[in-house]
Amino acid sequence: MLLNPQRQSHGRPCGGLPRTLLLVAVIAAAAGCARLTTGGAVRPAATGPTSEALQPVVVTEAVAVDSDDPAIWVNPEDPSQSLVVGTDKGGSLYVFDLEGRIIPDTTFSTGGRFNNVDVEYGFMLGGEAVDIAVATDRPVRLLRVLRLPEMTPVDDGGIPVFEGETGDAALPMGIALYKRPSDGAVFAVVSRKTGPSGSYLWQYRLEDDGSGRVTGTKVREFGTFSDATSMDEGVAELGEIESVAVDDALGFIYYSDELTGVRKYPADPDAPDANLELALFGTEGFADQCEGISIYAIDGGTGYILVSDQQANAFRIFRREGEPGAPHDHRLLKVVRVSTNESDGSEVSSAALGPRFPAGLFVAMSDNRTFHYYSWEDIAGEDLVRAPNGVPPAP
Repeated sequence: MLLNPQRQSHGRPCGGLPRTLLLVAVIAAAAGCARLTTGGAVRPAATGPTSEALQPVVVTEAVAVDSDDPAIWVNPEDPSQSLVVGTDKGGSLYVFDLEGRIIPDTTFSTGGRFNNVDVEYGFMLGGEAVDIAVATDRPVRLLRVLRLPEMTPVDDGGIPVFEGETGDAALPMGIALYKRPSDGAVFAVVSRKTGPSGSYLWQYRLEDDGSGRVTGTKVREFGTFSDATSMDEGVAELGEIESVAVDDALGFIYYSDELTGVRKYPADPDAPDANLELALFGTEGFADQCEGISIYAIDGGTGYILVSDQQANAFRIFRREGEPGAPHDHRLLKVVRVSTNESDGSEVSSAALGPRFPAGLFVAMSDNRTFHYYSWEDIAGEDLVRAPNGVPPAP
């Protein structure tokens, strides 16, 4: 369904309430925002998958405890042999093939709580360019770095993050990797369970320590946080920032201030305006929380930003390049309902990954311990452009 690209007025805003307005929120909840409970999950009424929901091409084998966030590794030698790395908050990283099968020899387990994961290519380690996956392990407050595709740890036991912080403010959650085009430096942008506005996210430079192990050095703190609150069965629930995505080519960071909208910042920590917020979009039309962010990149700097409308079981799609003369005006183009439930982690690639994913792969977690694979052709329909060759929509 192609929507008017102007902001939509239907649905609840992706925006909670300042804590000073909690009393108003309680009254509003009682008056008209009652929710349904299904299988222990609480979400707004009438937002679950329908007969119109897009069906996945593949549903993966289930992880052990709680799937959360995927990343896609494109095999440079044979893209049809690419992999999906998925987190299990039970303490494992799983690797799936494009059939959705777990590759047992590559499962990495710590017994911790892996939240989010991202992939970067051509990281210089021991004088060799290697591909890496980096994940947040929440309770031990570490980043774990593994070499792809074998998933061998190369971090000497982990990289500490949010040092000096206490309580929930010390617990890492989201992660996105940025490779600076000018010099190939690789950075990890890390979010946490809670934090103050202006320094909610911390950014680390990842480097070889000289012995073939990866270390991290903090280079900046940034990130506005709305401190908004929503009502969950009459109980005030403070929002948080988990989902982060980086557009390497254009040099931007996006993150979901989940009860307010998607915020945009420069990705280069050395940029003169590094801590300047460039945009806030996706502030209307969400059932409740805006969550997982992924970027479908097409040559020439065009493409799409996909944001999970978690409680509506849908993804809202915005224009990557913005509007003519207004590159930070990311307007809504389309809403796609999917068969995942309560999806808060997702990833997309515009690479051609074999006959079932000829224009790219979109992966989203579902709360039944699985990840769902969608063909970009199905996501695009007749409305959106297909990469990698920039094939226009069907007439």
